[in-house]
Amino acid sequence: MDFQVLGPVEARKGGVRIALSGSKVHTVLASLLLARGRVVSDDRLSSMLWGWEPPATAGAQIYTYMSRLRKLLGADVEIDRRPPGYVLRAPHSTIDLLEFEQLDREGRTALGRGRHREASTLLSRALGLWRGAALGNVTEYLAGAELARLEELRLHALESRVEADLELGRHEQLTAELTGLVAEFPLREKLRAQLMTAFFRCGQQADALHTYHEGRKVLDEQLGIEPGEALGATYQAVLVGSLGARSRSVTPLRTAVSAAYADGDSGDPYGPSPATLPPDIEDFIGREEELAALCGQLAESRKGGGPRALLVTGMAGVGKTALAVRAAHRSAGHFPDGQLFAELAHPDGRPKRLEEVLTVLLNALGAPVEGTGRGAGIDELIRRYRTRTAGRRLLVVLDGAVDSRELDLLLPGSAAAAVLITGRARLTRVTQARTTVLTPFERDTSYELLAAGVGRRRLLAEPEATNAVLASCAGLPLAVRIAGSRLAARSHWPVSWLASRLAEPEHRLRELSYGGLELRRSLLPSLRQLPGQAGRTLVRLAGIGTEPFPAQRAARHLAEPESAAEESLEHLVDAALLDICGVDRLGRPLYRFHELVLLFAESLASAHCEREWSAAAS
Repeated sequence: MDFQVLGPVEARKGGVRIALSGSKVHTVLASLLLARGRVVSDDRLSSMLWGWEPPATAGAQIYTYMSRLRKLLGADVEIDRRPPGYVLRAPHSTIDLLEFEQLDREGRTALGRGRHREASTLLSRALGLWRGAALGNVTEYLAGAELARLEELRLHALESRVEADLELGRHEQLTAELTGLVAEFPLREKLRAQLMTAFFRCGQQADALHTYHEGRKVLDEQLGIEPGEALGATYQAVLVGSLGARSRSVTPLRTAVSAAYADGDSGDPYGPSPATLPPDIEDFIGREEELAALCGQLAESRKGGGPRALLVTGMAGVGKTALAVRAAHRSAGHFPDGQLFAELAHPDGRPKRLEEVLTVLLNALGAPVEGTGRGAGIDELIRRYRTRTAGRRLLVVLDGAVDSRELDLLLPGSAAAAVLITGRARLTRVTQARTTVLTPFERDTSYELLAAGVGRRRLLAEPEATNAVLASCAGLPLAVRIAGSRLAARSHWPVSWLASRLAEPEHRLRELSYGGLELRRSLLPSLRQLPGQAGRTLVRLAGIGTEPFPAQRAARHLAEPESAAEESLEHLVDAALLDICGVDRLGRPLYRFHELVLLFAESLASAHCEREWSAAAS
């Protein structure tokens, strides 16, 4: 007997398909097969067949489906009653999922050992077992529970096969396939990084850069997050020309940088005006007042009467980069000599070396640096940067500042230039700076953001569930975008389904994730940037709640002197993990946790996450 679940669920005997009628029978068979010889409980079968509202006769109907399967599959397959459910045994049968997993393991092992041709062959065989979307004829409840996991297995195998093919120098054959895959899975960062690599090795550096900025825009608009480490590292490798080109058709990196420039001639001696901003955000929602203020300040700066540096700060996921990029595009006309963009931190929150950032900026300015500053000391790089920017009407966006100690060194050498800086920490040591602090959205703005991803009609059909989802997201744009993306990707899910998943506080951070991207992970860099004592304070304050509290109450909770507690609280405020929301009747500051930060602290306090917190805070 041959069973297939990687496509429509089927059973074949001697190559002949057995006629299984109806989605319920296919669902029961698939549930038993996916259990891999373990007992599937009646409750599990009931939820996979009927969801939240099984009929009163559910047990009898399940018994009927099992009897029908026994007759159809014959003596080669045993389906036994094992309280609290049923178990399927078919020792002489094959299951395409198990065969796929074996080939996938062997292929990834070969890839890890550098046997790329063998890896490509094995992984291609594994992927060839798929006959379309898995579980194609089961109930929506089983599909909702299992399909994402199976699809993730397929995509991992696909990414590994592409990696092997890239190592074999097959980049020219891969560009068309990868272009289609990136269009189908725009949030899949590894596929996007692989497409960038293929483009670069084919001499299409401009396409590689465009692919990155397009992905950065999609991640921000749909999830409110920045690209991860793999995609960010690939972007940097394109900029510095270190992707290990395997084709003589590759042209120098200068071509890619030049192609990223805006068309036209600014008239300056350095050639075309660089324009390396990420793409503008078309459906930008909220922040109208902050956006107008930033654009006004940039206009003042261009005329020499405003601040030279503008800072945008706020907690993780609040939309700092989205606002900065929007403001930079709107103000581009004030800076005709170019608009530059550079990331100041790695995806895990570690600050980049000043040499790395200067290398990116100098490459964009048409003064390439070999490697990442090799052959030139930091003083020489700063001199080149100041010389290259002297007298030019430039706007420089520096994204993800961790501290302010070196930011002054990145200010252009021109009074007509401006710098727009984003960062979670409160930055105070930047010359002539003005700060905009972003706070979570109000309910109405959160609703508009959710509706942009899900559709207003769907939300209006379930107003109570919609309000529950918005309450669980607590106004944080990243959380709202993740919730919207999950609902948009599962059009058959009622909004109430997600609302019920988010209702349990202990599960909420886990549920606020999509495609391997998660709210909890976005908060970890803020923790890593804290001094050790402040990190321990965050964990120990997990039970204090979301009501405002003074340092005196925190000191009692922590059983330590008020001065020590206040110092740690200020570190948490500086890291945007705690807010100052007012003063009490004695004039003392009142602190307050954002609801999702408090859940984050509670997760760190749990025994299960203790080792992760210790490693992150070290």
